[in-house]
Amino acid sequence: MSDATIPTEESAGTEPTESEPTAAQPGAAESGTPRMAPADEAARTAPADEPARTVLADEAAGLDAADPLRAKRDAFTLDDTIYLDGNSLGALPRAVPPRLADVVAREWGELRIRSWDESGWWTAPERIGDRVGRLIGAGSGQVVVGDSTSVNVFKAVVAAVRIAQERGAHRDQILVDEATFPTDGYIAESAARMTGCTVRPVAAGDVPTAVGARTAVALVNHVDYRTGRLHDLPGTTAAVHAAGALVVWDLCHSAGALPVGLDAHGVDLAVGCTYKYLNGGPGAPAYLYVAQAHQPRFDSPLPGWNSHADPFGMASAYTPADGAVRGRVGTPDILSMLALEAALEVWDDVTIEDVRAKSLALTDFFLRCVETYVPAGRVRSITPAAPAERGSQVALRCAEAGEAGEVMAELVRRGVVGDFRRPDVLRFGFTPLYTGFAEVERAARVLADVLKEG
Repeated sequence: MSDATIPTEESAGTEPTESEPTAAQPGAAESGTPRMAPADEAARTAPADEPARTVLADEAAGLDAADPLRAKRDAFTLDDTIYLDGNSLGALPRAVPPRLADVVAREWGELRIRSWDESGWWTAPERIGDRVGRLIGAGSGQVVVGDSTSVNVFKAVVAAVRIAQERGAHRDQILVDEATFPTDGYIAESAARMTGCTVRPVAAGDVPTAVGARTAVALVNHVDYRTGRLHDLPGTTAAVHAAGALVVWDLCHSAGALPVGLDAHGVDLAVGCTYKYLNGGPGAPAYLYVAQAHQPRFDSPLPGWNSHADPFGMASAYTPADGAVRGRVGTPDILSMLALEAALEVWDDVTIEDVRAKSLALTDFFLRCVETYVPAGRVRSITPAAPAERGSQVALRCAEAGEAGEVMAELVRRGVVGDFRRPDVLRFGFTPLYTGFAEVERAARVLADVLKEG
């Protein structure tokens, strides 16, 4: 960021959470990413007073008026609350309640068992998987929806180790992003015990240099859940492959927020949840991506009857099905799965490139508003300055010990919903389909008021 912007952990002289980001002006377009409307330079230099607020409020109104995704907000059930926690739980799409009502009353209530065939229940995991696949750059037949992220991480890591060890028994290390979401670390430890491997934690940015002849698989988060840092999926994948290993990407904080390009970048396996930017609802089923090239050798550690080549043959011996169906385990959770399918309809006429452009514009604008409104030194951004290294959230570290929880609680009381991560980080997630620039400006203003009031 420029010297005029809110300080980051790096610029403040403290030890960064991860590797040093490259320098970039706020709002600089990511390579290949279209820009939203240009920012008003006056807002960058205006003092933190009422004229500055007027300038930024007017700019927000102009950005909202020019927003090509503005109409999408009407597809969600929202109120006057400024909801900046879609990176934890997405808002309810209006299409979901009537779809679920029909599933319960007609498909279950009237058709009953016939719905497995007549209502397409049996093929839902692959059908909905293809819809998710479009948003993460995966061709048809490579994504299956079902189970939780944790379960899918387990399947993916164990299967990846088994494929790698077919290439050489000496591959006995699992590299894990050391700042990973805890469940990925827990699952990796269990997978290691099961496959005779050891876990080696490394910084996500160091995976390309840490991978070696003993590496079986690297498990990496595409976006860091604390800081919002976007990691280098193409470069890391290429480096892991050059060492003869496989990579599993956790897409929980990137799917639905930015382009992923699984097929284009040759990713081996990937997992993700659907209740954040994909708005599938609390506990919505997760998904598993298995690249077509690996499907014949995908050996799931959970060979359930739903992944059998002949599930209704009830044979005592297991024979895996072909394709992504191998990623299934037990009976699909139909109610939540079909709620997800209805939620995904909102994406039918949306491009992920437009979503990414708005995401970057929202996060840039929020950081400028915080810089203008918040008293100097009260918060520091730990989200990368460079747009190409940023997901769709902004994380601010509070200067005062123990303050973050109280600040967020007060924000919620005043109608601004984000969340905080102990001990001192405020997180704000920006969901481009329904978050507006005027909301972002008001959120920064309320944050400033709370901090000023102590």
